[in-house]
Amino acid sequence: MTTSNFASARRDYERIEAAIAYIEAHFSTQPQLSEIAAHAGLSEFHFQRLFSRWVGISPKRFLQYLTKEYAKELLKKSHTVLDAAYDAGLSGPGRLHDLFVACEAVTPGEYKSSGNGLNIVYGFYDSPFGECLMASTERGICGLFFVRNGNRRGVLAELTRIWHRASLTEDGKALTSLTERIFSPTAWNPDNPLPILLKGTNFQIKVWEALLRIPAGTAVTYQDVAAAVGDPNAVRAVGTAVGKNPISYLIPCHRVIRKNAEFGNYGGGTARKKAILGWEAVQASERTAQSA
Repeated sequence: MTTSNFASARRDYERIEAAIAYIEAHFSTQPQLSEIAAHAGLSEFHFQRLFSRWVGISPKRFLQYLTKEYAKELLKKSHTVLDAAYDAGLSGPGRLHDLFVACEAVTPGEYKSSGNGLNIVYGFYDSPFGECLMASTERGICGLFFVRNGNRRGVLAELTRIWHRASLTEDGKALTSLTERIFSPTAWNPDNPLPILLKGTNFQIKVWEALLRIPAGTAVTYQDVAAAVGDPNAVRAVGTAVGKNPISYLIPCHRVIRKNAEFGNYGGGTARKKAILGWEAVQASERTAQSA
């Protein structure tokens, strides 16, 4: 997907997010498709076209992926997803996402220095899930945050908090090709993985690495992640680590949901979390159909 296509996808996504937020707010009344379309400022016909452009299926089919019933179906498989990913080895399908990302953690000394002497280039870019802040060093991507309600200042403050001693330079073009690679999974290549640079505690790094093993089109619980990192009682700490994930989407914290099948919180907003999970479910369904 090119930069111009991202701009178009972003415009589509903003209306889709508004539609999902409307559904969240009115779930008890089960609004009809025409009502949701009207809220998005579109006729039902144009609402259909919007979804077809963005995700390739009808809104009715897409919205099925956002239900609690669908989440329950995902969780029926969640207990084996991480175990299978760990047991499969380098050639296993569970390692698919993991192999496309080269993960490096800062050293203890670098952690304490909070980026002192590090040069970070950042900018705001379009994506299929709205505007995002992308940040990178020579060693890899060090930040990806989705902008909520146009609040660029908020996500920039988060980047600055993590790397508060680094030198930050804004450049709205330098990371364009990198952004295109991130949001075009067909362009991912295990022979040329996307490098990421993580700053976190040892426990946070373990959690974030575990998230990399969750295949697209699946979801696990916080309890599953806690078990995967070898500390089944650390569910609350896992939740905190997931919430502090500094590289959204690439480290797929959106694939962790509550054990009661509620989608739960997300730094980029719950509507965006549902949109990403739904989008991934469609892609996974298409891959399954193609391989059948």
